Amino acid sequence: MNPAKKGLGRGLSALFGDIDDKSTSSDKVSNTIPIADLSRNKYQPRTIFDEEKLNELSKSINENGVIQPIAVRPNKYEKGKYEIIAGERRWLAAQRAGLNKVPVIILDVDDQKSLEIAIVENIQRQDLNIIEEAKGYERLIKEFGYDHETIAKFMSKSRSHVSNTLRLLTLPKDIIGLLEEEKLTAGQARPLVGMPNASEIAENVVKKKLAAREIETFIKGKKRSAKLNDEDPNIQFVRNEIESKLGLNVKIINKKNNSGKVIIEYKSLDQFDLISKKLRK
Repeated sequence: MNPAKKGLGRGLSALFGDIDDKSTSSDKVSNTIPIADLSRNKYQPRTIFDEEKLNELSKSINENGVIQPIAVRPNKYEKGKYEIIAGERRWLAAQRAGLNKVPVIILDVDDQKSLEIAIVENIQRQDLNIIEEAKGYERLIKEFGYDHETIAKFMSKSRSHVSNTLRLLTLPKDIIGLLEEEKLTAGQARPLVGMPNASEIAENVVKKKLAAREIETFIKGKKRSAKLNDEDPNIQFVRNEIESKLGLNVKIINKKNNSGKVIIEYKSLDQFDLISKKLRK
């Protein structure tokens, strides 16, 4: 297996073209088959379908039919049946529209290619929420041996996007739920990765509708407070005294051997002059 397929992120039509180039003419057949003969793709990364959009598509299908065929492959376990590769939403909407048959393209592809096509179709159409996207990437890693770099290339995404998206899966389940329901954005959730009280912060984020930058500032403040709480009380007392006299932020770094640093922060030349005068006296 060579997971580094070239250009998989460049479009479904191109991807199907790759399949055509490597297969015989009988591998890709346009046909109309009964809806009942189709089953969902076990590699489908999307688990949540927007009901309103599904109803809109159903009305469109009622008026115009299924314009774009559903991509399917023969079911390995049931002869004469087919598994959907791409187009599950069209299949569901067609059922709601009362159709008995749907147009399909029959492809001869393996499990790996089936997952690739499903992920490419959904992400390119922006149908996946961020957690579904992350779980799709995770499956490519666990089941097919992909690495972050390979996923980035075939999805036409940056490596950092892939890595940051996968990190979201390390968040607590309640936060993952908020992301799936789209009550929390990826930008809001990323700063929470690795935080011990992430769930508590997430509640405040949703309640107060904090932006990503506000969350980062809030978390930095929390981390600084935690460090101060660990500070030796004697050093904390001295630091507070210096800060009150200077009116500036002061850091005291004390090592185990009692050596260390005193850092006085200034934000302008006037503040620098003030420090200089104080030290010269």
